[in-house]
Amino acid sequence: MSPFHTPVPPGGTSEGVSTTAALAEPVHKVTARWVTGLVLVNVGINAAFFGPINVFIGQQAISIDAPGKEAILSLVTACGAAVSLVANPLFGALSDRTTSRFGRRAPWVLAGAGLATAALLAMSFSGAVALMVLFWCLVQLGANAAYAAITAAVPDRVPVVQRGGVGGLAAMGQTLGILTGAVFGAVVSGNFMVGYWLCAGALLVSVLPYLFHSNDPALPKDAAGRFGLGRFLRGFWISPRRYPDFAWAWLTRFLVNVGNQLTIVYLLFFLRDIIKYQDPATGVLVLTGIYAVMVMITAVLAGPWSDRMGRRKPFVIGSSATIAMAGAIMAFFPVWPGALAGAAVLGIGFGAYLAVDFALLTQVLPFAVSRGRDMGVINVANSLPQVVAPALALLAVTYGGGYRTLFLTAAVIGLLGAVFVVKIKGVS
Repeated sequence: MSPFHTPVPPGGTSEGVSTTAALAEPVHKVTARWVTGLVLVNVGINAAFFGPINVFIGQQAISIDAPGKEAILSLVTACGAAVSLVANPLFGALSDRTTSRFGRRAPWVLAGAGLATAALLAMSFSGAVALMVLFWCLVQLGANAAYAAITAAVPDRVPVVQRGGVGGLAAMGQTLGILTGAVFGAVVSGNFMVGYWLCAGALLVSVLPYLFHSNDPALPKDAAGRFGLGRFLRGFWISPRRYPDFAWAWLTRFLVNVGNQLTIVYLLFFLRDIIKYQDPATGVLVLTGIYAVMVMITAVLAGPWSDRMGRRKPFVIGSSATIAMAGAIMAFFPVWPGALAGAAVLGIGFGAYLAVDFALLTQVLPFAVSRGRDMGVINVANSLPQVVAPALALLAVTYGGGYRTLFLTAAVIGLLGAVFVVKIKGVS
């Protein structure tokens, strides 16, 4: 018996439905080996993202222009995030049409990881802001190609009844990647060049187990259909009127990620300038470690719990409100114990959110035949906050009253994300 059955896209699709395994809805649970590969890819990609974002880009900015460090960090991260806005849905859509004998997703995981690795190595030698921007954009281009493919592999391969649990393990992988980046930041003692090399090595090694056991069904050439540039580009617009659940899910994810990014984007500078922590990089590691432990605990508990209950929305609402609470703690208790408490609360909320909201998102995708493209559009809600949050953070810290304004803004935006989840009707 095939582990797939033919899907019926909600609302139908002009692109048609195929019975090929690459496009069918999975019904058999994935193996522990496959999930392990998925988790490791998430570890590597997030180490490559957050080691630089949380520590190395800031340290590099200080080495170039200490008084303008906030502006440099905001510029570099915002430009990279702008690239990811295009790269994620683009490579997701291209992977949908890939007819390689190695499958649709695996070739993009390999190519994307290779490009991001090379760009991280080049960034380590960058002594000018323009070069930092260029190579960070290439890191984002490659890493988002890999991330778009590995994200689309979940609705390709994982049945709905297992997606909360797999989402929780993927969230654990993301968190381990963030923690790995923080460990790199602490152990290199300010040597951001070595830090970039470590991130590059972690990314390249992490994708190998998945590539050897991806079990990625190949798409027959006749199933891809004729390529038309106009139709390809129009496909990225998913009508909120026709697919309101998809639109509300996108908006809530965007808002929660803006709130989360606002809380962490200037963490290194917050410890250095406000709390006066003696070793800010080590402080980032301590806070990230607390955050990571709580994320992993709540992610692996909440994901399977939501699978058993068959409900997603209560978990997403509660976790979004918890994330907002972390911003309020940081705003009103700008001392080291307050930072410790804020990190713990943020981890509790974000772990449950990452696991369950991911499962919810896979259940509101409009078309089975374009999972990569549609998950890429969803992933814009992860990337766009990296453009919006640094700009809002710079305004809040420079002109809006400082870090208290920054963290309160994060709390309010996160609460809005919790409120709008109730608008989703097709998932309980």
